[in-house]
Amino acid sequence: MVGLNLSEWALRNRSLVLYAMLLLAIVGVVSYQRLGQNEDPPFTFKVMVVRTLWPGASAEEVGRQITDRVEKKLMETGSYEFIRSYSRPGESMVLFAARDSMRSSELPELFYQIRKKISDIRLTLPSGIQGPFFNDEFGDTFGNIYALTGHGFDYAVLKDYAERLELELTRVKDVGKIELIGVQQEKIWIELSNTKLATLGLPLDAVQAALDAQNAVVDSSFFETSTDRVRLRVTGRFTSVDDIKNFPLRVADRDFRIADVADVFRGFSDPPEPRMRFMGEDAIGIAVSMRKGGDIIQLGAALDLEFARLQSSLPVGMELRRVADQPRAVRNAVGEFVRVLAEAVIIVLVVSFFSLGFRTGLVVALSIPLVLAMTFAGMYYLDIGLHKISLGALVLALGLLVDDAIIAVEMMAIKMEQGFDRVKAAAFAWNSTAFPMLTGTLITAAGFIPLAIAKSSTGEFTRSIFQVVTLALLVSWIAAVVFVPYLGDKLLPDLARLHAEKHGKAHGAHDPYQTGFYVRFRQIVEWCVRYRKSVIGITVALFVLSIAMFRFVPQQFFPASPRLELMIDLKLAEGASLTASDAQARKVEAMLKDKAGVESYVAYVGTGSPRFFLPLDQQLPQPSFAQFVVETRDIETRESVRQWLIDTLPQALPEVRSRVTRLENGPPVGYPVQLRVSGEHIDEVRRLARAVQAKLIENPHVSNVHLDWEEPSKVVQVVIDQARARALGVTSAHVAQFLQGSLSGTPVSTYREDNELIQIALRGPAEERASLAMLGSLAVPTASGTAVSLSQIATLEYAFEEGIIWHRNRLPTVTVRADIYGNVQPATVIAEVMPKLDQVRAELPSGYLLEVGGTIEDSARGQKSIMAGMPLFFVVVMTLLMIQLRSFSRTVIVILSAPLGMIGVTLFLLLLGRPFGFVAMLGTIALAGMIMRNSVILVDQIEHDIRDGSAPWNAIIDATVRRFRPIVLTALAAILAMIPLSRSAFFGPMAVAIMGGLLVATALTLLFLPALYAAWFRVVPREAQ
Repeated sequence: MVGLNLSEWALRNRSLVLYAMLLLAIVGVVSYQRLGQNEDPPFTFKVMVVRTLWPGASAEEVGRQITDRVEKKLMETGSYEFIRSYSRPGESMVLFAARDSMRSSELPELFYQIRKKISDIRLTLPSGIQGPFFNDEFGDTFGNIYALTGHGFDYAVLKDYAERLELELTRVKDVGKIELIGVQQEKIWIELSNTKLATLGLPLDAVQAALDAQNAVVDSSFFETSTDRVRLRVTGRFTSVDDIKNFPLRVADRDFRIADVADVFRGFSDPPEPRMRFMGEDAIGIAVSMRKGGDIIQLGAALDLEFARLQSSLPVGMELRRVADQPRAVRNAVGEFVRVLAEAVIIVLVVSFFSLGFRTGLVVALSIPLVLAMTFAGMYYLDIGLHKISLGALVLALGLLVDDAIIAVEMMAIKMEQGFDRVKAAAFAWNSTAFPMLTGTLITAAGFIPLAIAKSSTGEFTRSIFQVVTLALLVSWIAAVVFVPYLGDKLLPDLARLHAEKHGKAHGAHDPYQTGFYVRFRQIVEWCVRYRKSVIGITVALFVLSIAMFRFVPQQFFPASPRLELMIDLKLAEGASLTASDAQARKVEAMLKDKAGVESYVAYVGTGSPRFFLPLDQQLPQPSFAQFVVETRDIETRESVRQWLIDTLPQALPEVRSRVTRLENGPPVGYPVQLRVSGEHIDEVRRLARAVQAKLIENPHVSNVHLDWEEPSKVVQVVIDQARARALGVTSAHVAQFLQGSLSGTPVSTYREDNELIQIALRGPAEERASLAMLGSLAVPTASGTAVSLSQIATLEYAFEEGIIWHRNRLPTVTVRADIYGNVQPATVIAEVMPKLDQVRAELPSGYLLEVGGTIEDSARGQKSIMAGMPLFFVVVMTLLMIQLRSFSRTVIVILSAPLGMIGVTLFLLLLGRPFGFVAMLGTIALAGMIMRNSVILVDQIEHDIRDGSAPWNAIIDATVRRFRPIVLTALAAILAMIPLSRSAFFGPMAVAIMGGLLVATALTLLFLPALYAAWFRVVPREAQ
């Protein structure tokens, strides 16, 4: 490389280089301490939910009048991956999933457009609706969740203390948002007998109006005097429950107190709202999220101090206990990766010392912390925190970042052995290796380009692999050409003199490549070049065999998380009450109470767990659902408890659909196996879905096969005799409002206490609400002031109706879902099931769809986004190779070596039983860059020798012999550095793929590439020249 020689410059400006090294080391250490730490990388949930309430409407009416209109309007955006919705009696929920290729910065504008479009159709929706309400805050992770429990304390007292704790916690540094979970809203109930009102001749409307008027806040004006403005305050508003009890009612010249004809008491929402229970006790959860850019470890330490103080301030009998502790999980994860990093560093150092000698190896050893420090400084500048993706990328980069240092110091040492002084040796290393090294480094980094530009949630989740590896590789090249010559100058001995003494030759005359090992290796290379056709044929056969065998490698999306929690989902029949869900949850609590290995458990009844873990598949509120988070002692215990739950729950809770899962890695997917049937008519869709279900059940690997909605809900139809009702002055709306007030309660006013607003509601007594048989005897007020029993104006008919209706892109959709509890991967199950569904697919009417969802769909979407970046990868690699080699032929030779890594990838994955997932796919793509790096250095060396006058045959063999040590050492460092990473659940398959691929590819680079070069350019043997 002509022009500025950085290595020579470094040795002529030693003080500046030393200063730069010390400065960068200090900056790196400071940057590392300031890097934000979290469990997962920043990740955007591209989802918005539009919720609309229409009290009194059936699921069919909600679907036709609200859901369909909202879906139709949302489709106008054109920026959706899918639109999924459900319609329940009185409720519409539409989930808008933004196009996966959208960048996070584009979402605020899209969500604004959605709000605007839905506002445009607000007036076309039925009157009486509440909403639509919008929610796009799905990315908040509540890493710290506390449970406030208290034996003998009711929800009101617990809530009061929880709000005090909330106020205290907001002052802690790095706290973002705090939410209270499982709060039961207080109410003041006035239970007034319908029959008693009818007997007294007291209209219910009059009672409601009197209570509301008594408690209203009305301005009573003021007196304006010459000196003051004096406000007037009229008393009489309710200041206690006794005020309500003593409120006078006048009926037929008789005075009553409310308490004489009704029970007045302070209680809570009935039926209850979603609740939280911790270790079998009712609790209020305090969920704490971290502000953007914070450090979860520092937040955890601050919360620990505050936790101890707050615990001591609570009254006797009330406890504050941890439910979720993400800082601890992050500490463990970061600690594990730091140990892995340390192990990898030690392995690389051992390789360097044993292969290069102590002092030469010391040069490489000192370059590692320097490169890491520069990488940390770059990560801090680019706002890349420490999390499982970036830490894994650091370990991955470690095996690559020493490559340049090994190549540079090895070349410098060889030249010093041959008699060059230190400056000349460094200058020669720059001229002969700097530019090929840079090209190789850029090619290796280019292997991660598809990940860098992947427009998908999966790509966003793993993007920091590209950022960290590329950063580490670039700074490693700078270190190799600037700092390694300086370190070599200070640490390398007089190698020429040592070799002269050792080999007994004249000073500087020793040839290090004439040792016994190199002579034997030269013979092997010469044989490969001579019998090139056989070598090429064997290599091609191995490659074809590896591709054929690859279909036996298990396929997966992302592996399960190593966290110790288990999730238990309990789903009752659609239409089941929250009370029934609570009863089933208590049975599970009894099972877990004395189970060995269970550290704690928390139940969320009527809703799913808050997002305490970023990739959590969060569940929306529904009365027929409950979810447990069970924390176990260790991984082995987690697996044994999981198997025990899988075996016992179906027998213990036969009427409940139960599910036991580990936490996921990567974007949330839900059920691993999902097959969707969509079409216009619900009955036909359900029939087809049952046919799919029957085929799926036949597969031995799946469990818990079910349809996401199939069972109808019970309903009582109150059929009004319109003629008789109108004769009495009663309308259908009047009857509906009366039943609402008697059974659920009618709000009549608001009781104000400090900063609380407590609803005052009027309803019938418990005996009138306890039995469905009592419904016909309820006394319905008439226009004349009298009352008539409901059975006189209506007939009660028992029936069934749709409890929930699911849509996907406006089509009714039934999803057949299943779990896999064994080691079989979802892709294997789908591959086995799909041929059996050919008959069902053939029966699909026009416009009906049968689609694969779940893990397979998300994996395909992620892989598609990666594959979209492959053309740019090829363009960048071709450009770099053309700049370096300036020859189409030599560029093609280098590119042909790239796919050969698949031989080792397939071999190692099959031997070690590891699945090929999304992360392993990234490693395989990056592997191509690593292989081409070695290839380009070897081909460039051959060309260099030919230009210096060597015969092509000699140049091929000599260059391969000379590049043997740096190629093998760099590959060995990368391979061995992967060993600690191969134990990681997340990065293990990638590490195994790179280890196997690089091991085989390195051997092929030294044996196949010379044969291919000789065959391509038709190089004749030495004796024939």
